[in-house]
Amino acid sequence: MAHFANTAQAEAWNGYEGEQWARSQDRWDAVNDGFNQPLLAAGIAETDCVLDVGCGAGRTTRLAARRAGRGQALGLDLSGPMLAQARESAVRERVENVSFAQGDAQVHAFDAEGFDAVISRYGMTFFADPVAAFANLHRALRPGGRLAFICAAEAEANQWLEALASLEAIVPLGGFGKAGGPGMFSLTDPDRIRTLVTAGGFTDVDVQRIEVPGKWGADAQDAAAFLLDSGPGRHLLSQVTPQQQTKARQVLTDALGRYEADGALWLRSSSWLVTAVRGGAKQR
Repeated sequence: MAHFANTAQAEAWNGYEGEQWARSQDRWDAVNDGFNQPLLAAGIAETDCVLDVGCGAGRTTRLAARRAGRGQALGLDLSGPMLAQARESAVRERVENVSFAQGDAQVHAFDAEGFDAVISRYGMTFFADPVAAFANLHRALRPGGRLAFICAAEAEANQWLEALASLEAIVPLGGFGKAGGPGMFSLTDPDRIRTLVTAGGFTDVDVQRIEVPGKWGADAQDAAAFLLDSGPGRHLLSQVTPQQQTKARQVLTDALGRYEADGALWLRSSSWLVTAVRGGAKQR
């Protein structure tokens, strides 16, 4: 049975949040796929054994498995619904050197020095104790192994949050989008990232900004519905009346209208690419 240090996040990702992401796998991949190439290019070799932390529905795990064609890729996530989708997709796409497990990377009993690379696309920000999590991942890497992950930069640099801010007069946004953790915006400060990753035992920590456009929908109305039906959007709407919910959907649709282009709704996302290494000579 999987052991979770962060029970609140485990509950969320095994409830509506995880179910919505699993149902909307293709949509979320369209939003975030622009980050895949820089993430994977940060250091996966053909024979590597790769760990994908917070793998969700497994898109990055399958891509890592293809890049490590003579190696293996393991995807780890809290969410049972998303892992079920990940396994189905791997079978459908005939990616055979990939496997998935349910667990919390902060406390998961990895084989010591079992991986050449640890990657993550937005899965490193939900830990109850980030230093303990990075230390556990450090132990899981072979000497010379590489860590690479994507995490959200400051909220104001992301256009989807800029659009959601248009709802402030209708919906109580509270601290939504503010730095803090665990959550999507827990690692927005580069200095904090360096401190936490270094405290986990890693060296040569580097943080680079990457900005990419993502396809959020066919048009403004479609994108607004997608945003407000996600876990965070659903939570925001649950605080207001049905009439206010209808108004919020229209206000958000209007705010998103200026981002329509070429038959789709495109929003810029800004994130950090973090890389680091486990010191020592690589042992193979």
